[in-house]
Amino acid sequence: MPELPEVETTRVGIAPHLVGRRIKGLVVRQPQLRWPIPTPLIDALPGQSINAVERRAKYLLVHTEVGSAVIHLGMSGSLRVLGENTVPGKHDHYDWHLDSGRVLRFTDPRRFGSLLWQPAGTTHELLAKLGPEPLGDAFDGDMLWRTAQGRSTSVKTFIMDQAVVVGVGNIYAAEALFAAGIHPRRRAGAVSRMRYAMLADAIKRILRYAIDRGGTTLRDFISPDGVPGYFEQELFVYGRAGQACRNCGTPIRSITLGQRSTFYCPRCQH
Repeated sequence: MPELPEVETTRVGIAPHLVGRRIKGLVVRQPQLRWPIPTPLIDALPGQSINAVERRAKYLLVHTEVGSAVIHLGMSGSLRVLGENTVPGKHDHYDWHLDSGRVLRFTDPRRFGSLLWQPAGTTHELLAKLGPEPLGDAFDGDMLWRTAQGRSTSVKTFIMDQAVVVGVGNIYAAEALFAAGIHPRRRAGAVSRMRYAMLADAIKRILRYAIDRGGTTLRDFISPDGVPGYFEQELFVYGRAGQACRNCGTPIRSITLGQRSTFYCPRCQH
């Protein structure tokens, strides 16, 4: 599934082609994605000018005067800006036709992505209870430490809770815990304030670096220019079970936490 760096890479890629452009029309080939594409969106967007493209957690928000389209890429979705006459493929589910003569096209083989509507002045229910952005000033080690007090869940599950902090998905949670030297099974409430400061710094650093490197290509992610991300080649623990730790040479181990595969070094992480 595309994680925060992949979604941010997509936002950076499509925004220059969208902001200031008018939407001439929509072509919806598959109205049933994860949820049905809402009729109010289909009715409202044609004729609107795009004011901004923002990211909230793993959602993209395309803002107009009358409301915002809320886009999620799902497990295999991608957005690309193409020439208006580019022939759609089997998994190309909708196009936004722009006054520039280009189209914003959504492709999703698994159809777990979504296109939803947020009327102006409202907040969509999927966004209403989200925690702070990991790259923002509101997120730091002290905030993590305070929130963790009394919690018996594992620290990895804790930092992946979208009500605690948004956008720290499975890949980057594993990498940040390795960088901070924290065992993923450690109880969230038992991690010290100092180590949470290290973890918050690692989350920020790794996410920023992944954005700079174009995200992580594991299965399906392709950026809007058609180029896969390549942070994957630099992962320290994720997906490396049985391989030598890049720091100490100990074989990386894999366990399951919260129904997710979790990778760690038994020597470097405590």
